[in-house]
Amino acid sequence: MDEHKTEDAINTLTQYLPEADEEERFTIVELYIQWGMLDEAKPVLEELIQRYPKEQELKVMMAEIHIDLDEDDEAIDLLNQFGPEDEDYLQALVQLADLYQSQGLYEVAEQKLHMAKQVEPNSSIIDFALGELAFSNGEYSKSIPFYENAMHHEPVIGDIEVATRLAEAHAANGEFERSLEMFQKVEEENPDVMFRYGFVAFQANRNDIAIKVWENLMDKDPYFQSVYPHLAQAYDSEGMPNEALDMAKKGLAKDEFNKELYHLTATLTHRLGNKEEAYEYMREAVALDPGYKEAVLFLIENYKNDEDHAAIIELINQLITLGEEDPNYLWELAQAYEEEEQFKEALEQYRQAYPSLKEDTDFLKAYGYFLVEEGLMQDAKQVFEAYLAIDPTDTEIEDFVERLKLEE
Repeated sequence: MDEHKTEDAINTLTQYLPEADEEERFTIVELYIQWGMLDEAKPVLEELIQRYPKEQELKVMMAEIHIDLDEDDEAIDLLNQFGPEDEDYLQALVQLADLYQSQGLYEVAEQKLHMAKQVEPNSSIIDFALGELAFSNGEYSKSIPFYENAMHHEPVIGDIEVATRLAEAHAANGEFERSLEMFQKVEEENPDVMFRYGFVAFQANRNDIAIKVWENLMDKDPYFQSVYPHLAQAYDSEGMPNEALDMAKKGLAKDEFNKELYHLTATLTHRLGNKEEAYEYMREAVALDPGYKEAVLFLIENYKNDEDHAAIIELINQLITLGEEDPNYLWELAQAYEEEEQFKEALEQYRQAYPSLKEDTDFLKAYGYFLVEEGLMQDAKQVFEAYLAIDPTDTEIEDFVERLKLEE
């Protein structure tokens, strides 16, 4: 196997297995497990368990094989055979808790961990497991004392700094200042942890901390793409729009398919007075996701302000071609056509939007007045009557309908 002759290694073991003694069989099981041949290890291990039913180490190995093969029920049955007198009882309880948690049986998992805590009251691993269970169940306040107990005995458990878990628990509980204190105790400069530290600081309106942490993260890992939009927003919140725009553009250079970054870049560019460039960025966001309504509405509203109704018509027709069905788009399209004096097209869009917007009083009023302008009085009266059925207190429209009737 060391010489990468995998097939020869496996054949050698398989051929020798019938004549191997118990100790050699145990070694063969270990090798199978080491090589990831769990299905081959199982029958050999089962035979050893039958011969030596009191050897708990064999059962622990079998339980771990079942877990790795996603045979949770078999693993649970085996681990439940361990009693307080067994040396591996504590390990069995912790593994059982993990299995029950994976099956969504949180109360049973917690019960097993509390049983383990009775056996070993000062075990940092058990306290940490209780904290993890509570946190995963959304019980953040409950998780905190367990994490604190674990950190008191052992600051790092399984390559995880417990301070990071405490920081997350306090943040999830809305205790941002306490969370920041915990993040400051974290020694390892893990990019994910640094990002979360900055994010919690940003949530706590401590943009100074967020900016410092995220700038440090960027120096260490410039390809950590999630940091760019957030750092840009932190700069913007601190009244640094040019730095914010620069950061957003740097983010796009690293992640050119990020629609939110295009939206942010467009918003910042527009605010700094470069409208045409802003529209280009926002159109890129829509091109990436035609269903990105926030970007579409930005374009529609700003095209309206520019009185560029042709741009609205082009945009919405393109969205409709791409299958984006939104009655409000049809209404916007109708109004744009109306402004461009393309009344036939406007009427068609109003009619298409009507079934979906017949409960919208603003739409009904606009549609009704348009129909009057087009000389379609009967249609206008029907639309205004539908409007009055929703808002009978509008005396102005009521009087207008009465005048329409008198003019018949």
